[in-house]
Amino acid sequence: MAGIYLHIPFCRQACHYCNFHFTTSLRYKPELVDALVREAELRAPYLEGAPVETIYFGGGTPSLLSERELDTILESLRRHYPITADAEITLEANPDDIDPARLAAWKRSGVNRLSIGVQSFFEEELRWMNRAHSAAHARSCIEQSLAAGFSNMTIDLIYGSPLLSDEGWKTNVDIATGYGIPHLSCYALTVEERTPLHKQIARSEKTDVDNDKQARQFLLLMQWLKERGYEHYEVSNFAKPGYRSQHNSAYWKGIPYLGLGPSAHSYNGRERSWNIANNNTYIRALSEGSLPAEAETLTRNQRLNEYLMISLRTLEGIDLARVQEQATAGETSGIEKQLNVFLREGLVKKTGSGFALTDEGMLRADGLAAELFT
Repeated sequence: MAGIYLHIPFCRQACHYCNFHFTTSLRYKPELVDALVREAELRAPYLEGAPVETIYFGGGTPSLLSERELDTILESLRRHYPITADAEITLEANPDDIDPARLAAWKRSGVNRLSIGVQSFFEEELRWMNRAHSAAHARSCIEQSLAAGFSNMTIDLIYGSPLLSDEGWKTNVDIATGYGIPHLSCYALTVEERTPLHKQIARSEKTDVDNDKQARQFLLLMQWLKERGYEHYEVSNFAKPGYRSQHNSAYWKGIPYLGLGPSAHSYNGRERSWNIANNNTYIRALSEGSLPAEAETLTRNQRLNEYLMISLRTLEGIDLARVQEQATAGETSGIEKQLNVFLREGLVKKTGSGFALTDEGMLRADGLAAELFT
């Protein structure tokens, strides 16, 4: 199996915390769609004929695509790749883009899963983040999506902002689960360099994040969602049984995927490649029939370390048999020794095939993985 990711690099306005590749100018949207279609054709051999079971429109804001643009892209993918009949097709959408007409159009195009960037149900927080939607949009978009038949839906929520109290965080989670949304992606507010938020904090215009509060709100989140029947299947992702993101799960299992669009990454099991993060250069290169990408062949150690990093973030955790397949005997022994140190510290627990993080371990997932690297 394989997956396809498409990066749509357009937004109505810039969220202050975001460091993804995007532009707020829609001037070259038609040209970029043409370039995406051309890249899909040129990159067709990359997945070596593997059935494509997931397609994910990310960004940026893919909900800014017109129905015709979305259909054009999907028709190109169906023409050049073996898309399975029941493929999961996810579209990221902003609440202010959602209305009954657009929902019906997405259904007609074949989209069967929505990922909605709600972030918060509080007006003051949305303004603080410079989100384009209102608290009313945050609620109405969910109600309209459910009414349109999008039962397979996820929303993003952000915790740990200076404005969000523990009580407010519980309200956000209560509202989301009260709607019966089967999947939640919850992220700690991160202050990335060169973002407007980073500059505002440096100028003392906004308060910096409180790491202790973020840790506390994450622990509360895990408790609340466990009580409500959600699987905590990856550090930031929670799902009702049967509603895991198949696309993102494939990433975490090391399944090959093709990334189309400026800044998109691809992985085929041996090599990782990435497109240039510049819209005009991307469009110009594809118009001339060339691929604006760079690539690196991963070493054995890189593949092993990536497996340790990604698997440790998941519910299933690290499979020691998989480690033994990729590591030397000495490396395997060192990894097991360090995992047993984490076990004594209460940061991991034993599973039938290896080790998985405890709730306390989830707070330190990336740091613990780094200690396992060979």
